[in-house]
Amino acid sequence: MPLPKFHNDPAHREITIGAQQFACIGVLPPHDHPHVFLTFESGVIMCPYCSTLFRFDPKLGPTESQPAGLYYADNG
Repeated sequence: MPLPKFHNDPAHREITIGAQQFACIGVLPPHDHPHVFLTFESGVIMCPYCSTLFRFDPKLGPTESQPAGLYYADNG
């Protein structure tokens, strides 16, 4: 499975995800920021572009998020 990508189009302060390695794209294309590839070293990491705080929850699947629906399934 390719590295999952997550967006924050609704501008949440914090997003919980089930992937330990992922990419943050900011808002949805065409206004996305450079896709930043991140890896949790602890349970929390902040995107250096959009300052979204991501938390890891192993109970979630690799494309799941809380709030729901923030996985970005692009075709490339």
